[in-house]
Amino acid sequence: MAGLKLISVNVGLPREVLSNGKVVTTGIFKEPVEGRVWVRTLNLEGDRQADLTVHGGKHKAVYGYPAEHYEFWRTQFPDMNLGWGMFGENLTLSGLLEHEVHVGDRLRVGSALLMVTQPRLPCYKLGIKFGRADMVKRFLESRRTGFYFSVLEEGEAAAGDVIEFVSKSQDSVTVADVTSLYARRKNGNRQLLKRALLTESLPESWRDYFWKQLQQLDTAGRK
Repeated sequence: MAGLKLISVNVGLPREVLSNGKVVTTGIFKEPVEGRVWVRTLNLEGDRQADLTVHGGKHKAVYGYPAEHYEFWRTQFPDMNLGWGMFGENLTLSGLLEHEVHVGDRLRVGSALLMVTQPRLPCYKLGIKFGRADMVKRFLESRRTGFYFSVLEEGEAAAGDVIEFVSKSQDSVTVADVTSLYARRKNGNRQLLKRALLTESLPESWRDYFWKQLQQLDTAGRK
C-alpha cells in the first residue's frame, strides 16, 4: 500500500437537529481542523459522540474513511458539496481501502498508535446528514463503509501526516469481509464465518453475532 496519508482531521460536538418533526441529537457533523489534534483513548480532542450505546467506546474511538470514496459519492450526488468529514469520519485517509485492511492491523497515525477493529454500519443519522431517507441503504450496499479504530497509544495527528503500518494481521478477516458477512447473513460463508470467529481483534459483539449466524446456517443445513 503506497501513499498512505492522513488527508484531513475532522471533529465536532453533538448538536440538535430537526428530523421528521422530532429533535435529534447527533455528533455526525464533523469539520476539518488545522494543526495537530490529540487522539485520545475514546475520541479526538474537540470531538464527541452523541449516542454512546451505538457510537464511541474503546472499539469505536476513531472513525476513518477513505478519501478515494469521495469521487464515487460525488458522481452519485453531483449537486451536493461533499467536503472532508461529510460521512462523520474523524480521519479522512488515503491509501487504505476496506478490502485491503485487516481487523487487527496496527497503524501509526502521527504519534498515535491505532488498531483497526470493524467496519462502520450506518444509522439513520447518516440519512439526516444527507437529507435522504435512502442513504443508509445506499451506503451499506456501496460497501464503502470506512472502519473504526481503537487507540492503543494516545498521540497527536494532523492533516498531511504519513501513515505507517506497524503490524499487519494477515490471518484475520478484512473489513470488507465483515461487511459482506453482515450484508449476506442469510446465505453466509461458513469458512469466512469461522475465520471471523478466530479473529481476536474483532469485538466480542461481532463474534457473538457471527457465532449465532453460523449456528443458524448449520441448523438450516440439517433440515
